[in-house]
Amino acid sequence: MSQSIDITNIDSLAQELATIQQTGSKRIALLGSRHVPITHQHLIEMMSYALVLSGNRIITSGATGTNSAAIRGAMRADPSLLTVILPQSLSRQPRESQEQLQQVMHLVENPEHDNLSLAEASAVCNQEIVSRCQQLICFAFHDSHTLLQTCSDAEEQRKVVTLFYFD
Repeated sequence: MSQSIDITNIDSLAQELATIQQTGSKRIALLGSRHVPITHQHLIEMMSYALVLSGNRIITSGATGTNSAAIRGAMRADPSLLTVILPQSLSRQPRESQEQLQQVMHLVENPEHDNLSLAEASAVCNQEIVSRCQQLICFAFHDSHTLLQTCSDAEEQRKVVTLFYFD
């Protein structure tokens, strides 16, 4: 009796295992909901801070809540290891975010998406963030459709995905 082996599946598993076991720096995307209690924001900030102190690069977006907390932590640890990719131009971001975002060294704006709804622009932005990372850490609610789709897309690309639910 012969067995067939799916080589592409083995290659994918090997790649995932290598990413998990990698002890050097990684490109880690931190994404999540805007509607996050302050205590959770502090935990996310500490996680981001610790990840950067460990030599990892953080990639996130510019929204309030989770992403803002990730930015604060990374900026405290080492601003040069933070990249923020905005779904639209800086001027389209919430006023409370703009001051923080102006301090970010590696800020990518997407003014070509200013004509899209924020949901559409965020989905495109999240795809770009996932394409640049090795691992995604996401904080969401069970009805956070855009974030859950981002996690699904990341898994299809064989990224290591850690999903935390607030509810």
